[in-house]
Amino acid sequence: MIRRLASVMAAIVLVVGCLGPALAEGPVNMTRGGGAVRGYDTVAYHTMAAAVPGDPQFTAEWLHATWYFVSAENRDLFVADPDKYLPAYGGYCAFAVAQGVKVGIDPAAWTIFEGRLYLNESDLTRKAWQKDTPYYIGLADRHWAKIKFE
Repeated sequence: MIRRLASVMAAIVLVVGCLGPALAEGPVNMTRGGGAVRGYDTVAYHTMAAAVPGDPQFTAEWLHATWYFVSAENRDLFVADPDKYLPAYGGYCAFAVAQGVKVGIDPAAWTIFEGRLYLNESDLTRKAWQKDTPYYIGLADRHWAKIKFE
């Protein structure tokens, strides 16, 4: 009986261990202090069409990261619908993800495409990304499934 219980417990641990990464949210590109998108307001990209640093007075915790906003209104918009304002690929450089690697970003190198925020490492990579955004999204989506937990 004890042997059977031990076998069942081991099987449960194995299954949960294998499913854990598959069930977890993808990682977010954060600063060492846990700030997402290097402290920039992801709502402002959509509402102000600008890369705007957030204010430490207006924050929200989401996906184990601190998100900064320029106002309580932007914070509340994010909290009400985070999926609408989260950057693609955890806030890593979208062009790099299309190449199969995770690279940091320059918050000023961004694109909104079909309502989704894509960040890039530099203006040069942003320009490359914009040459064929749908193609690169297809590549990045396939690679992200493999690299997001690395």
